[in-house]
Amino acid sequence: LATVTGAARDSLLNICMDAKHHKKQPGPEGKLYGQCVLWKDNACCTANTSMEAHQDQSYLYNFNWDHCGAMPEKCKRHFIQDTCLYECSPNLGPWIDQADNSWRKERILHVPLCREDCEQWWEDCQDAVTCKVNWHKGWN
Repeated sequence: LATVTGAARDSLLNICMDAKHHKKQPGPEGKLYGQCVLWKDNACCTANTSMEAHQDQSYLYNFNWDHCGAMPEKCKRHFIQDTCLYECSPNLGPWIDQADNSWRKERILHVPLCREDCEQWWEDCQDAVTCKVNWHKGWN
């Protein structure tokens, strides 16, 4: 029974979700850019996606980090890291949830954060502003 449980767990830790920019299967990507390089040995993203994750105005989501004034670099790095995790990690299987969007069939939900990462994100972004209540909808 433990082997089946282990195999089931492992199958959730080497998959790519069904979303807009994800590869079908994880694999090596030697040219990942910037903060996404952590996933170069086994990634769900391409090198091009990893570069776009670092752009202020990226084609990935047609979203600009600086939509309400310049986002401080110390804050932006957390959002870039979040984007790299979402796009590149093959280990998000336990948190994949069905999504009913035209641009993705799956999303991640309730992914745990380390307390110190969460506190540092708050510390680095507490003076930044946004002009939107919900970044996922209502843009034109």
